[in-house]
Amino acid sequence: MFAQQDARIFKFMSERDGIIRDVQARVVEELVGRARTHREEGLDYVLNEAAFLEMKRLQAGADKLDLRPYSYWQDIARTVGKANDSQRVRTLTELTGAYAQDVAGKFTPSVYRFASRVLPVGLSALFNAQNLDGLIGKYKKLSERIIVEGASAHVQRLADIGTLVFVPTHTSNLDSIAVGWTLEDSGLPPVTYGAGKNLFSNPLTSFFMHNLGAYKVDRRIQHGIYKRVLKCYSEVLLERGYHSLFFPGGTRCRSNEVESRLKLGLLGTALTAYRNNLLAKRAKPKVFICPVTINYHLVLEAETLISEHLRTDGGRRYIIEDDEFADLSKIYQFVSKTMSMDTTIYMRFGEPLDPFGNPVDFGGISRDPAERPIDLERYLWVDGQVAQDAARDRAYTVDCGHAIARAFKRDNVVLSTSFVAAAVFATLRDLYPHLDLYRLLRVARGEFLPWDDIGRRAQRLHQRLRIMAADRQICLGREVEEFDTEALVERGVEVLGMYHPIPVLSPASNGVEVGHPELLYFYSNRLRGYGLQRILRDKGAGQ
Repeated sequence: MFAQQDARIFKFMSERDGIIRDVQARVVEELVGRARTHREEGLDYVLNEAAFLEMKRLQAGADKLDLRPYSYWQDIARTVGKANDSQRVRTLTELTGAYAQDVAGKFTPSVYRFASRVLPVGLSALFNAQNLDGLIGKYKKLSERIIVEGASAHVQRLADIGTLVFVPTHTSNLDSIAVGWTLEDSGLPPVTYGAGKNLFSNPLTSFFMHNLGAYKVDRRIQHGIYKRVLKCYSEVLLERGYHSLFFPGGTRCRSNEVESRLKLGLLGTALTAYRNNLLAKRAKPKVFICPVTINYHLVLEAETLISEHLRTDGGRRYIIEDDEFADLSKIYQFVSKTMSMDTTIYMRFGEPLDPFGNPVDFGGISRDPAERPIDLERYLWVDGQVAQDAARDRAYTVDCGHAIARAFKRDNVVLSTSFVAAAVFATLRDLYPHLDLYRLLRVARGEFLPWDDIGRRAQRLHQRLRIMAADRQICLGREVEEFDTEALVERGVEVLGMYHPIPVLSPASNGVEVGHPELLYFYSNRLRGYGLQRILRDKGAGQ
């Protein structure tokens, strides 16, 4: 069994400077090499692109998070065309070093030990305690509030064999906190992980972000040099045996759907690290991908997220800097409203994968669909030996992304809130069949829906979900699994009325009133993508 105190991250600070130098040297070597063989990727173009994009961004508004002022980039833009090769390399070296230094995280063992003691108490206040009296005695029941399911024992075994990459779904900024507790409670190693740079100045998270292995990701920066530094930092960490976490959806999913379109940039670093480990003949070359689904009854930032999703018609390029997670009063409200719930979070570990998307057994051996062992090194052969092939590796990473997306759908846990939201939203759809989504949301506020109309859909949905769960297409929370349909609907309506300033649904003697249709849509989206529309539409009755 893996011993947490043996985790490589406890040695991070002794290697941090070397990691930064390694990242800097690799990025410079790669970009200089490509400049020599690809005319269109000359250093003048690479540096000018960085200057152009940063000047454009800073013109829209600079802030304290910026590493370099507008004048720095203006100077590069003015001089790069006339500079000689050595001057361009010097500028590139200085810039990549500064970025690597800024990105690199820190890990303080004493802070980790402190957080390991304090976090259960803090999360207990968030998800458990009725008041602060006797809080210390209650925190041990946190495992009853955060339900951990799935293949955690399998993942724990693989921590002894190779390097783990946890890839969770992502809906809330609470995800990193909840995953951190879950790993510690499950006997899994602490990890490095990328986090939005704004969280390093958030009063609630700053101290821990700066001391628990998180590295800064400035999503505002879009040029190639910075993106390559981020990817290379991930590669170096994995090659050195640092277990890692990144959210393959990129940012929080604004719509609350289970992510299916994943960003593959950082995911590809797992394959690159495995290949480089083989070439370097490292003792434990394997890298394992560990999908994790995170499901909440209620989401702290739901109002901001769904508003942004609807405003941009599902786009995810806009970065929210200040929302409910940055407002301590909103967090307090979330605490006080949700602390009476029986369970708040379901964390489910999916079956581990290799970087190509194949399932991995308890011994770390990859298996094909017939469960025969796979010789992974052959995947990377060129003329009989392991070698780099960028196009091939991109294709493999796409396959791995598809496997993760399938795992997310399979291990998604249906909770009472998503269940009842799906049934009620379908009832609204049938009431206004000719309206598009945006018109429906405008007219639905205050709409009254009879219990009978909701109940018919809920009954069919409940039956279908139980069949799907038996076929391993989805997972059911305890309430969905154990309650009858009527009790489940009542429970879902009750929970949806707990936290948000305007209740999502308000119960009446013979039906419910829709108070916040946008949030109803948000919570119902957790069951999108499963082909349930026919079951939910009233015309599907009896079919």
